[in-house]
Formats: sequence, C-alpha cells, structure tokens
Amino acid sequence: MPAESTPFSVKGDGVTLSGEAVGGGPPIVLLHGLTATRRYVVMGSRTLERSGHRVLSYDARGHGRSTPAADHGAYRYEQLAGDLEDLLDALGIARAVLAGASMGAHTALRLALHRPERVAGLGLITPSFDPSRPRTPKEFAGWDALAEGLRTGGVEGFLEAYDLPAVPEAWRDTVERVLRQRLAAHEHPQAVADALEVVPRSRPFDDFRELEQLEAPAVVVASRDEADPGHPLAVGERYAQAIPGASLVVEDAGAPARSPIAWQGGQLSRVLAELLERAE
Repeated sequence: MPAESTPFSVKGDGVTLSGEAVGGGPPIVLLHGLTATRRYVVMGSRTLERSGHRVLSYDARGHGRSTPAADHGAYRYEQLAGDLEDLLDALGIARAVLAGASMGAHTALRLALHRPERVAGLGLITPSFDPSRPRTPKEFAGWDALAEGLRTGGVEGFLEAYDLPAVPEAWRDTVERVLRQRLAAHEHPQAVADALEVVPRSRPFDDFRELEQLEAPAVVVASRDEADPGHPLAVGERYAQAIPGASLVVEDAGAPARSPIAWQGGQLSRVLAELLERAE
C-alpha cells in the first residue's frame, strides 16, 4: 500500500511555498520547471519512496498552490534558490539530493554552487541554460508573448502564443495535453506570467567552468532534439562534460516515437534512485 503524503507549507522571502513529503529515509527534493507544478517531475511515480527515501516536492513561488512574490520581478534564480534553502531549513534538512527539471535544474545548480554543503547529489533533468550562447531580443519576445497570452487569454491564450503547429506531429497531442493540464493547476496564473518574463532573463551561473568546482555526485538527463528542441541535447552534454564525474542519460537514438526518459516518471525515478545510491 503506497505511503500517504504529508502536506507542508514553508514561509520564505515574502512567499509561502506549498509542498508535500512522502516516505522516509535520506531526502531527495524535486524541483519542477517553468509553468509546471510539483506533479511534473517524476509524474506520479512511487519508485523513489519505495526505495527507502523521503521524497519532498513543492511548487515554486507563484506556481501551483504557492503564493506569488509581491515584487513582479522577484522570480530570478537567486530568489528561487533562496526559497529552496529556506525550505531545507524549515524542514530541518542539512543536506539533500536535489533533482530538478529545466528551471528546477538551474535552481538546484544555483544552490549547489553557492551553498555546496547543502547538496548531497544533483539530478539535472533537461537543463537548457547555456551561458556561452548570446540571448537575443527575439528569444525574449517569445517568452513575453507566452506571458501576455496567459495574462489576457488564460490557457487558450498561452497555447496560441506557444505555436503548437511548430511541434513535431508525433509529440503535438502529448505536448498540448500536458500544457493544458499543468497550466490549469495554477492558483495564480498572473504570477506564472510574471515568471515567464523574468526566469528566462536570469542567469543561474555565468560560465561552464564554474561547474568544474562541483563535488556532489551528479547525473544529467537529456532529451533528443526531435522530441524536445527547447532543451537541446548539446546543452545537456555540455553540463555532463563540465561537472566532474557526472553521468549522462538519454534515450536511445533511432527508436521512432519513443518518449524521452525525462517524460517517463518510472524510468526517470530509476535513474534518480541510482544517483541516491551514489550519494549515500
């Protein structure tokens, strides 16, 4: 019989974070991506708690059931990482394995670089931030269009700005379904719109060489570009090369219509369970 989850709320820097804990043993904290909620990291898989770990997940500020920041611009990585450390403090956790997807991966990295003593291991799922790539006004305009679409048209406005026809046909229905589900889960969609404008303009670190100082065991879970071009495989490979001893996990090439490991909660959980063993 699956263990019951225990909800919690943590007051941090002007926000209240909503989360839940399940299981017992060494802790792992799950961090979701931009516009997602805590449900969208391991997608409901129970593998981690069944392997004897305390699994904690929470909604980032302004997302899900967590409250918005009073300052519309307070969604930068320094604030997101500060929330993560506040959560560890409030729950009495000295060190934890951190596993984050996209924005969550960058948040975990930010904390690991600035407070390495708090991080026992790193699971970086589909990271996309590349400090060596110049970011253009056109790129930011795309994020701003998503924010404006969400503000003025809700889920439908966001989807119109997202340009679903540009998604490969094999993945289009899945992407649309998941976007509708997770966008509908936010209690404060205007705050998510704020985050859409701020997070892409924030930098969790400035140079890949910074990652060479990381000492915690790490795994990078990347996806192939045909399924997830917004999280380039080359960027995941660069992270794995830069972090000492990091392993790279990616689905096999050539398998038609095969879902990325990052989209499969059970497979992803098994990868993270191996990381937990290394961290222990």
